[in-house]
Amino acid sequence: MDEAKEECGVFGIYNHEEAPNITYLGLYALQHRGQESCGIASSDNRNIYFHKSLGLVNDVFKENTLSQLKGKNAIGHVRYSTSGETLLKNAQPLVADYYYGSISVAHNGNLTNAHVIKEELEENGSIFSSTSDTEVVIHLIASSTESLLIDRVVSSLKRLKGAYSFLFLSEKEVIAARDPFGFRPLVMGNLNGSVVFASETCALDLINAVYLRDVEPGEVILVDGEGIKSIFPFEEEKKSRCVFELIYFARPDSLFNGKSIYKLRIQMGMELAKEANADADIVIPVPDSGVPAALGFAKESGIDFEMGFTRNHYVGRTFIEPKRAIRHFGVKVKLNPVLDVIKGKRVVVVDDSVVRGTTSKKIVDMLKLAGAKEIHLRLSSPMVTAPCFYGIDTPVKDELIASKYSEKEINAKLGASSTRFLSLDGLRRAVCAEMNFCEACFSGIYPQAIYMETQENRQLKLFSKEIF
Repeated sequence: MDEAKEECGVFGIYNHEEAPNITYLGLYALQHRGQESCGIASSDNRNIYFHKSLGLVNDVFKENTLSQLKGKNAIGHVRYSTSGETLLKNAQPLVADYYYGSISVAHNGNLTNAHVIKEELEENGSIFSSTSDTEVVIHLIASSTESLLIDRVVSSLKRLKGAYSFLFLSEKEVIAARDPFGFRPLVMGNLNGSVVFASETCALDLINAVYLRDVEPGEVILVDGEGIKSIFPFEEEKKSRCVFELIYFARPDSLFNGKSIYKLRIQMGMELAKEANADADIVIPVPDSGVPAALGFAKESGIDFEMGFTRNHYVGRTFIEPKRAIRHFGVKVKLNPVLDVIKGKRVVVVDDSVVRGTTSKKIVDMLKLAGAKEIHLRLSSPMVTAPCFYGIDTPVKDELIASKYSEKEINAKLGASSTRFLSLDGLRRAVCAEMNFCEACFSGIYPQAIYMETQENRQLKLFSKEIF
């Protein structure tokens, strides 16, 4: 992925003796979805306990902090800020006390009309303690006139626009909810009789839970002492699952709507080779996200697959650059070319996408320095021409290289021998289009009206900084 960060991940479990510890493991498996902050809230049928902080799961939670979280029910969250600054007050789960008791909420997605609701609530006396869009939901629940929590949640969600997968925790209940379009993923599993929810199935795998099914778009699930109750309280919408989950965000060992992410990415690479083969000696991936697509490309094209880059997996979010400039320092901290593989070779380098193009340019330049004879850049997604507002956001439109330049012009700017993107039809063939996806970042056609104040000053920051 060219200049990308992950989004957010949620995990929850009902009725397990070690609920906080299990939630910790679930968040560990979802760490790729957010590295800014993390948190866990638990309940023991009387109180809600919580701990959250900025940082990675393994750094935030130690044996002493986990031991302070009590009860058999818990929800957790790893965060990349899609709304609100990177501050501790915005870390989730958010926890609040109100007239009917205590409630905690974890959210993956982005509420496009949150600013409208917030202004209305503030006019009626609400005081907000964070800048996260998620907090509006707590205020809506607290001000609802319904008596049961499930009804308060549903009435609140009916006010929302945008993308969400929510987990709610009260003293005695866990509630899961997914928006009617199904933008953000959420799955349901079983761990020896305990009900589990997670953003991805890889979190179920780590704790040896059985994957049952995806939470359906527009579904709200209540789990309490009486069992599991599923309802569909919203008007039906056209299913618009995020196709970028398949291209980049989900871990390759996860399932998406029951289908293997790894195999789907292999298929993207195969479709790419059918559309844009190259006369080359080797196929190499940009690790890690480009590996399955590169394998598919090599398989379809008959060109040998090689690992032309070594990735440093122990690099944190920031690093100190020497005062004397080192060429391509940011890229080389995380990626380094294997000279014996690349030197003198005609190379197909496969990555999943290009957004701004700055990192792709550095990778092309690195391959030139490593002695590549030719460099054919292949992207296993279509050209990103429009920003997304549903929780995996790109820069404003003018900062997207593909919104201003043709494939041929992009190639000239990157300095490669050739650059080709997978077509939108090719992507549809690869990912089984009948699953119904949101393709707005490629087509500019949004499934739902955008309620942002303006597209520029409310745009999320997912691609606003380089990761290399």
